[in-house]
Amino acid sequence: MQAAKPLFDYPKYWAECFGPAPFLPMSREEMDQLGWDSCDIIIVTGDAYVDHPSFGMAIIGRLLEAQGFRVGIIAQPDWRSKDDFMKLGEPNLFFGVAAGNMDSMINRYTADKKIRSDDAYTPGGLAGKRPDRASLVYSQRCKEAYSHVPVVLGGIEASLRRIAHYDYWQDKVRRSILMDATADILLYGNAERAVVEIAQRLSRGEKVEAITDVRGTAFIRRDTPEGWFEVDSTRIDRPGRVDKIINPYVNTQDMEACAIEQAKGSVEDPNEAKVVQILESPRMTRDKTVIRLPSFEKVRNDPVLYAHANRVLHLETNPGNARALVQKHGEVDVWFNPPPIPMTTEEMDYVFGMPYARVPHPAYGKEKIPAYEMIRFSVNIMRGCFGGCTFCSITEHEGRIIQNRSHESIIREIEEMRDKVPGFTGVVSDLGGPTANMYRIACKDPEIEKHCRKPSCVFPGICENLNTDHSSLIELYRKARALPGVKKILIASGLRYDLAVESPEYVKELVTHHVGGYLKIAPEHTERGPLDKMMKPGIGSYDRFKQMFEKYSKEAGKEQYLIPYFIAAHPGTTDEDMMNLALWLKRNGFRADQVQAFYPSPMATATAMYHSGKNPLRKVTYKSDGVEIVKSEQQRRLHKAFLRYHDPKGWPLLREALERMGRSDLIGNGKHHLIPTYQPQTDEYQSARRKNSTPAGSKKVGKILTQHNGLPPRASDGAKPWDKREQAKAAAFAKLQEQKKGAGKGASGKKKPRPVAPR
Repeated sequence: MQAAKPLFDYPKYWAECFGPAPFLPMSREEMDQLGWDSCDIIIVTGDAYVDHPSFGMAIIGRLLEAQGFRVGIIAQPDWRSKDDFMKLGEPNLFFGVAAGNMDSMINRYTADKKIRSDDAYTPGGLAGKRPDRASLVYSQRCKEAYSHVPVVLGGIEASLRRIAHYDYWQDKVRRSILMDATADILLYGNAERAVVEIAQRLSRGEKVEAITDVRGTAFIRRDTPEGWFEVDSTRIDRPGRVDKIINPYVNTQDMEACAIEQAKGSVEDPNEAKVVQILESPRMTRDKTVIRLPSFEKVRNDPVLYAHANRVLHLETNPGNARALVQKHGEVDVWFNPPPIPMTTEEMDYVFGMPYARVPHPAYGKEKIPAYEMIRFSVNIMRGCFGGCTFCSITEHEGRIIQNRSHESIIREIEEMRDKVPGFTGVVSDLGGPTANMYRIACKDPEIEKHCRKPSCVFPGICENLNTDHSSLIELYRKARALPGVKKILIASGLRYDLAVESPEYVKELVTHHVGGYLKIAPEHTERGPLDKMMKPGIGSYDRFKQMFEKYSKEAGKEQYLIPYFIAAHPGTTDEDMMNLALWLKRNGFRADQVQAFYPSPMATATAMYHSGKNPLRKVTYKSDGVEIVKSEQQRRLHKAFLRYHDPKGWPLLREALERMGRSDLIGNGKHHLIPTYQPQTDEYQSARRKNSTPAGSKKVGKILTQHNGLPPRASDGAKPWDKREQAKAAAFAKLQEQKKGAGKGASGKKKPRPVAPR
């Protein structure tokens, strides 16, 4: 992979003399206290400003500050006018705009397109503090405020909407957000390298329009520049025109000279020795090759072409071999440079070692910011994910190559958190990242990694070239546990269990020391059809991990449980698949209270399946096999009802579906049935979440342990098993049915009242 200039090797901007600020200023008063007459860069964000390395505005702001720039923050501005965008004055270099840590549409709407009642990234959890498609709106307001100031668009929303993308909320393909936002340049993926280089070049007086060679950026241009070879991939499965192979031993200049000499009448001696010159074909140079995708207008009107474009996009995501992409929008092209080069461990340490305050800005007073409260005592040890799950956006945004911090940097952050963050009790809530156990796991050979184009390193099985050694992570856990003042290290990040089983020593270490009673993992499904579309391992890997988990829990003398997460209505899922999943859940004693329905996020592979009915993981043609898609509200409700088979509210829907599927044998009051024949009164059912949660203000703290997963309380809490309650209820109902049979009709000839299921 090509070398990149280290982040810490740039010359500092002149404003370095001001030094780091306690907090990046959010007002003119704060700027005056710092002695600033203006900001060099202003970051506009849809999240509340938390000076913590888990928040994008803090990382980018502190990194630019370390380069010597004066950076201001405008957090959650009133977007209804330009006034809030002018409160820090005009930035000397550019506005940096981001919607926040989440896509603003996913942040505001549920998978069923209902408006959420809260926003975890806002003080007090209040909803409505940011507009829909916030990146787009903020960029436009910045241009209204100061039309001549460059706008640099970034963050996950811009990253996932950089290309023509399917928009779930409007049910249509929208053009690149760069076109609608009127921004000057877009940064996608991990933007540290790109934002530092752009800031440095703008500070030297370079025009933003001239910055077209930075990796991880997208911008608008009118034609392909001279010297580039364009591969036409605008049609289905047509990689482009195949040119005749050039003979590298032929010197074309000599041939032309020979022709001229022959025309003059001179003749060469055929026996004369000549030097053979091997010429390089410009078409073989990847850094001068661009792939032309189908235009926005074509993918908007042709879902199969959309799937084809999505497939090409995902094949060009490895920084080691990715080529530039271009997509026409009307009369102009949106150009996408190859992804950024991953950061080295030294650079990761540099970024996470900035002087973060690790708390929200004082302007918020005592108001709590839920997202901060969640990660307040957690430490991010790595970035990226090579799992490639088709429904997830981590790979599209952070890349599949793992970027790791050093042990020393991580330990230093834990010590800083212990000493500085108010309320620390000695418990580190998480030591992880996008996944808990990909730390320092990579390809065995950098050359193989550089040339690999596989979308996943662990599907359909773990790649033979993947080093699955967990020893560095085990060592890190032990170092962290040994720190004075640290009582417990928990692992709350999702665990990749198919990797974990490759290291029994890691599973033992994890289960013995780092599980707080429950451990989250995500099999997502049990059936091969949807699992293949997700690029997830079979349920057999889960069973292997479960055996290890239970074995080591028993050896440690601990009562601990796995919390498996599943997805309803994912592309490739049939009603029968969901029925089989429900049977598996009941057989294994799981009662999920909160279920996750498939959410088509922009640019994800599964979203392309949802929109097109085709599978971009394979060759896409108009005649290629289709993918089972769950789109109707009725079917989505049914799939969620299967996941919550224990909820009486879904029983009528399930009975109707099971009868239609010819599986009436699953309806009955026995232990082997999926759902009962009786229907309780409306007020009889209380959700598993309420049953298992400690009521607000309750003095029985610690009595009931499960709050969000729907699992039964542990036996040690004195709780009665769920199945005994169900058996008693079914037996009482059967007794009533027998009484009804014998009684028949009353003397009046009218039917007796129908018995009601006992409480």
